[in-house]
Amino acid sequence: MFKTFLDKLIESFKSVLPISIVILIISVLIGVPIETILYFLLGALMLVVGLALFQLGSFESTGYIAQDIGKFIVRKKSLLIFIVVAFLVGLLITIAEPALWVMGDQLKKVIAEPVLIGTVSIGVGIFVAVGLLRILFGIKLRTLFVVLYVATFIIGMIVSIRNPEFIPLAFDSGGVTTGPMAVPFIMGLALGVSKNRGDRSGEIDSFGLVGIASIGPILAVSILGLFYKVDPNVIGETLTVAQYFQQYLIQMAIAISPFVLFFVVFNLLDFKYSKRRVIKILIAFVYTYIGLVLFLTGANAGFAEIGKYIGEHFSKTDYNWILIALGFVFGLFVVAAEPSVITLNQQVEDVTAGTVSKRLMMFGLATGVSAAVALAMVRVLTGISIWWFLIPGYLTIIILTFFTPQQFYSISFDSGGAVSGAMTSAFLMPFALGAASAISGANILTDAFGLVAFVAMSPLITIQLIGLVYKRKTRDDRDITGVDDIMDL
Repeated sequence: MFKTFLDKLIESFKSVLPISIVILIISVLIGVPIETILYFLLGALMLVVGLALFQLGSFESTGYIAQDIGKFIVRKKSLLIFIVVAFLVGLLITIAEPALWVMGDQLKKVIAEPVLIGTVSIGVGIFVAVGLLRILFGIKLRTLFVVLYVATFIIGMIVSIRNPEFIPLAFDSGGVTTGPMAVPFIMGLALGVSKNRGDRSGEIDSFGLVGIASIGPILAVSILGLFYKVDPNVIGETLTVAQYFQQYLIQMAIAISPFVLFFVVFNLLDFKYSKRRVIKILIAFVYTYIGLVLFLTGANAGFAEIGKYIGEHFSKTDYNWILIALGFVFGLFVVAAEPSVITLNQQVEDVTAGTVSKRLMMFGLATGVSAAVALAMVRVLTGISIWWFLIPGYLTIIILTFFTPQQFYSISFDSGGAVSGAMTSAFLMPFALGAASAISGANILTDAFGLVAFVAMSPLITIQLIGLVYKRKTRDDRDITGVDDIMDL
């Protein structure tokens, strides 16, 4: 166990080190207060340890039982049980999602945390059930995405007339909900259903569920915007490291407890794991819990404050256009520190038998996210409506699905949720919020928020473009599932 933890610790250190070095160099150059830098370094250390513990525990806890839950709901051959269990697990895993709690904390002066977290969790629960029904009945993924996104944009247009501030919030919520807790679990759940539905179509149908689940919060929060009036004061108070630690000790205990209880009940009714296995899983939940507390404390106490300071500093300069370049650089490095990206890349390489390598995935994700953050900073500086980016962006995504091999566009929709996790919420969002708060006439809700939505959208384009390149190289229009070549960089 110690050797495994040490391996995870080294892996986490390598992931967090690049973005930490970039931030540290910029902070020294612009004269960030030494106290803020020290908090940042402490936060980075907590981030590394928390990320390692989380990865160690999540695979043996949520990742392990997800496939068994998928097997259970298929084996029962009851549509009602299938839908109810799918909804409940989607709801519970979302409540335990750290990136959602980060966003909830940032927006607590805009939308009450229980209202936001409850609305988002219900949305995910409904769409996890929808996505699993798609796998069960073999509905084409592209068809479902077209229908759901058309409905999303129609409702979004209606809401934007009444309450335009809600649109960036709605699309951001779709990104943050599929983070380090949700991604491995949802992918495992989809794999369990696809493997046990009674045919031999392979594992390709297991991809896409994360992308479908992320549409739920967009619709749910958009509908909330029809009835909920927001307070534009979005900048919350800054807490100390100890206060953040105490806050997340309580919040993560509340968030993860229902899921642990769900597992215990399922084990008594169906799983019937051995006593040794149950103890091992419960210990893994403890690792996951401690890891989440450390990760969130480090991200908020260290990265959020320094991100806000950097954004404010460069917004006040005569060369504030440099925010666009900084956004590109931050986006390039922050992807490697997202725990859900590490999990996704490994699972993609395993399930595709190396057809899509970890290095190729990381290249596509980093390129897309860096461009997305740069565009988000263009919005902060200019105040351009988010619709000018979302409509052509998603139109391009849908069109690409008609030309990209299914394996690639399925993976791309899952990648969108994975890249927009806790690090995006804890560092990139405060960076954008700080920049917007220092620009005269900027509306923080409409100009700064929306960054997570851009980040979530970017891999849907870049991964599909990689698929087109792969398709051209192989000169074969058939599904790439049967191809043995390994594409790497």
